[in-house]
Amino acid sequence: MNICFEVNILENKYRVGVIGATGMVGQRFLTLLENHPWFEVTALLASPRTAGKAYAEAVEGRWKMSAPLSAKYGEMTVMNAEDIEAVKPLVDFVFCAVDMKKDAILAMEEAYAKAEIPVVSNNSANRWTPDVPMVIPEINPEHLAVIEHQRARLGTKHGFVAVKPNCSIQSYVPALTALLEFEPTLVVATTYQAISGAGKTFREWPEMIDNVIPYIGGEEEKSEQEPLRIWGKVEDGVVVKAAAPHITTQCIRVPVSDGHTAAVFVNFKKKPTKEEILDRWNSYVGEPQKLGLPSAPEKFLTYFEEDNRPQAALDRDLYGGMGISIGRLREDSAFDYKFVGLSHNTLRGAAGGAVEIAELLCAKGYIEKK
Repeated sequence: MNICFEVNILENKYRVGVIGATGMVGQRFLTLLENHPWFEVTALLASPRTAGKAYAEAVEGRWKMSAPLSAKYGEMTVMNAEDIEAVKPLVDFVFCAVDMKKDAILAMEEAYAKAEIPVVSNNSANRWTPDVPMVIPEINPEHLAVIEHQRARLGTKHGFVAVKPNCSIQSYVPALTALLEFEPTLVVATTYQAISGAGKTFREWPEMIDNVIPYIGGEEEKSEQEPLRIWGKVEDGVVVKAAAPHITTQCIRVPVSDGHTAAVFVNFKKKPTKEEILDRWNSYVGEPQKLGLPSAPEKFLTYFEEDNRPQAALDRDLYGGMGISIGRLREDSAFDYKFVGLSHNTLRGAAGGAVEIAELLCAKGYIEKK
């Protein structure tokens, strides 16, 4: 009876492929999906030079996760991500996390979508495609409505692309989202970003030890513009970004393994009291919490009263790395308020956020089992 029950569970799961399975984010996907209640990995996909190898051989010497490589993945044969026809019968949808040029990513993700394979992307290439939803499930699940318009453009019935936003903005955008009723007008944010955001470990990047690098290519533009798309509205089948607030940022690489921290200053059109801000943070509930999605944190936003919190080493793994930590809220001499935010960049900000998007898409009927 137990054996039959286990087989039934497997048969009822969505079959998942991971494109870019040998990279750091791809590896993180595998650790998250190993015991996922809804998803079963059935295809590991990578470049032609890796295809045909056992996965354990393909990642030998470059497995970056603290958890050991699962034997069931290690024995799987890596497939060529370009061979979409071979992949198609094996999966219900794919996650995509590849290190390629933007044009190549756009072509690959669209090719999968046109082959009727939904794509949940960790890449930035499609974040500004007007009919591709860029989603933080707790914040803008209504943006999934553009998928039907995207399908019409692509000529598909099932295939589409959905993306997650930049990892660093999730250290401060969730906290600001809970305060939108007070109409923030100006946001100044400095993000202190972990080295895993560059796909590196200290072993691979010893130059980062005892060092700070005040530049991350392309990051400031993403940090200033992507929040506006997250807060935008769906109009005529596309996402139109919000006009306000004005956001200016600095993005700095720091010697931290995981966890992006943000120091945030904000002005409001309708300045709230500190008590009102804390109330909005404490009471915020998103669609994943209402639906009880497997990856949803019990609390999306957690405020720490201690003066020295949040800290990356102590708080990045809050609710399995899917919770957002906030602290040090106080009035400022030049701005209305300032605070500190923290998110786990490879969990909430990357693979974990994409898994939660996929859960939402399944719960809403956008992804179906073949």
